[in-house]
Amino acid sequence: MEQPSGHEQNADQIAYWNGPSGQRWADRHGVQEKLLGPIADVLIDRAKPKPGERVIDVGCGSGATTVAFAKAVAPDGLALGLDVSDPMLSQARAFAPKGLPLDFVLADATVHPFEPASFDVLASRFGVMFFADPIASFSNLRRALKPTGRLAFVCWREPKENPWMMAPLMAVYKHVPKMPPVGPEEPGPFAFASEERVMRILKGAGFADVAMEPHNLPMDIAIGGGLDAAVDGSLQIGPASRALQGHPPETYDAAKASIRETLAPFLKGQSVALQGAIWIVTAKAA
Repeated sequence: MEQPSGHEQNADQIAYWNGPSGQRWADRHGVQEKLLGPIADVLIDRAKPKPGERVIDVGCGSGATTVAFAKAVAPDGLALGLDVSDPMLSQARAFAPKGLPLDFVLADATVHPFEPASFDVLASRFGVMFFADPIASFSNLRRALKPTGRLAFVCWREPKENPWMMAPLMAVYKHVPKMPPVGPEEPGPFAFASEERVMRILKGAGFADVAMEPHNLPMDIAIGGGLDAAVDGSLQIGPASRALQGHPPETYDAAKASIRETLAPFLKGQSVALQGAIWIVTAKAA
């Protein structure tokens, strides 16, 4: 498996996304896209890609958003999907439709040598919260934008506003110790939850007209598969899964029963929908 060279402070994230966790995300790419697809639609709407434009898709994962951007800028534009995860980029290359103007690069956005002033749009769906030095990362990305370039990305708001992730974790915490707290400025899913921090980072990286729009939406963690699918999904990836790593089978089974009990009241038909809360962030290259 290939790993990109990157900023030394991003080494832990590069190792994580190229290890078993990255492979699990890759293996679940179809299921996850059903869950996160509506958020991709929101991102595309705010980014407003146009035919002929060039787009950087940061943290593209298995490539669904890169494909969507490529369709929007075809035939003469380009969508460049960039990620540190070889397992997910392998999926992206395998499943991307042929004939679209896209490319995938295994690279760390903090240090990747983009051609200066060569892209119109910088976009990301949940791929920018993992930089150890986000001002340096966004500064490098901004230099890749034309002076008329624009930014659009989505990131999670506070954990308490995202019960679709936190409810299963709280059920697991009935059986295992809580994971060490993540500092508010450490890389992670909620690293951009603070509006003040995001504003500070983007302005520090040279962006202008930064705007943050809160957006709520239901997250069907069963993805139409019923309660069993919701429980199994919570145990495969996400914070509940991480909290259970290394614990014995009997603890896992007890936690699984608690997750099921927690999620059962939300079952409607074959869906188990809990709230998700994101920021839609837009800005202009100064």
